[in-house]
Amino acid sequence: MAANGASCGRARRRPGAQERHNGRPADSAMKERRLRAREERLSLVVWKRPLTTLHYFLLEALIEAREWTLKLWQRRGAVLLVSVVFALFSLAYYTEGAHQEYVQHVEKRILWCAYWVGLGILSSVGLGTGLHTFLLYLGPHIASVTLAAYECGSTDFPEPPYPDQIVCPQEGVVEGSVSLLSIMSKVRLEACMWGAGTAIGELPPYFMARAARQSGADPDDEDYEEFEEMLEQAEGAQDFASRAKLGVQHLVQKVGFFGILACASIPNPLFDLAGITCGHFLVPFWTFFGATLIGKAIIKMHIQKLFVIVTFSKHIVEQMVSLIGSVPRVGPSLQKPFSQYLEAQRSKLHHAGAGVAADDNWLSWVFEKVVLVMVCYFVISIVNSMAQSYAKRLQQQRHSEEKTK
Repeated sequence: MAANGASCGRARRRPGAQERHNGRPADSAMKERRLRAREERLSLVVWKRPLTTLHYFLLEALIEAREWTLKLWQRRGAVLLVSVVFALFSLAYYTEGAHQEYVQHVEKRILWCAYWVGLGILSSVGLGTGLHTFLLYLGPHIASVTLAAYECGSTDFPEPPYPDQIVCPQEGVVEGSVSLLSIMSKVRLEACMWGAGTAIGELPPYFMARAARQSGADPDDEDYEEFEEMLEQAEGAQDFASRAKLGVQHLVQKVGFFGILACASIPNPLFDLAGITCGHFLVPFWTFFGATLIGKAIIKMHIQKLFVIVTFSKHIVEQMVSLIGSVPRVGPSLQKPFSQYLEAQRSKLHHAGAGVAADDNWLSWVFEKVVLVMVCYFVISIVNSMAQSYAKRLQQQRHSEEKTK
């Protein structure tokens, strides 16, 4: 199958006799034209051309809204069913009765799961910078639960305020009840939801490559072009990066479900290539998504979760703070804020609602500002991307008009 796909790719790029006699191959001229068009689109960013970028963003948003409206109208039966379910849930939500306790419990669970699924999807796109939300949200959450569990001697934190705030239980604490498995069980829901979100975030490259293969079109996408070139240069690849990409492509193509599962079960920055490969070779959707979901939401998530829990175990954290203090010259000055932060967290665990100076710690201040900058940059990257999509529409329209003349 790979040979056929590669040979088809080579056949599309092989210039004909007439093209060779005319000088430069036609596909080379087309690549240069597409390269110039791409450079023109990439220059359309907020910090270079703010008015044009915002104008194109609004036009693209209107087009997308219209397209989604038409798609929803075509599936009006499903939309009607969802609307009826939502209306019934709203009726139950606003009607007083004994069922309110269960309704509020379901609402809390749904919102909690949706929050982590959304962060998982954002992690796949890297907040526009390649930075994963695991480092910003899920990792610190697991670390907080781990530190609290060892400090409180229990994982039965009062709800509420958990999960918004972790407070030690005042009674019912059993000595020795905290274990690795109990902490993993406490954070299993949010970890698996985050992993499921990352699996959902891997679908766009798959659908893009699948649609391009079915339509016979060569999409104007850097990742897809890189994949096509990699197929052509498979035999001559020597550097590590090319061999790694080829390894992912061959593993997914030859092993199938278990190859996808293996790629999804480990931290793999090249997994986008696995999605493009599966789409290009028309791997069934549930084969790709099922293996990706199992790998990311179950296998890899438990590995990452275990690593964070072990790293933030009480005795290891104390050793880390001690090692920081042993660094020559700067050690004591670095050790002090870490020690203050840990002490403040312990105080918060035992005194719910008490005013603690932890909020004034520079580590918390830096973390909040990093999150704010990442979110702002992600929003700006969405505006730039949508503006560039509209510019691409205009370029394609001009190209079509030139062909008809």
